Amino acid sequence: MQPTPTSFPRGLTVLLVTTVIVLAVIPLFLHRSSEFGGADTAAQSAITEIAPDYEPWFSPVFEPPGSETESLLFAVQAALGAGFIGYFFGLKRGSRQAGR
Repeated sequence: MQPTPTSFPRGLTVLLVTTVIVLAVIPLFLHRSSEFGGADTAAQSAITEIAPDYEPWFSPVFEPPGSETESLLFAVQAALGAGFIGYFFGLKRGSRQAGR
């Protein structure tokens, strides 16, 4: 006999979703003037500080036309990765349930 899956209580689900939203929004109000730079900018400034005469030996193959496009490509990449991970775990769960 298969064990029946237990479901989360609806109130707990609403509480968890609300907590996540609050945790995501609070930092936006606490640090209003903060600038969220990327890792590339931080690495470039660190390299410039360590070796001011450094010249890059490689140039990017493709440079997006603007920062918004760069953000869009980053978001698409993250969404595709999350979709792949979700699909993988769903497939594994389905195959495990089918094997029972």
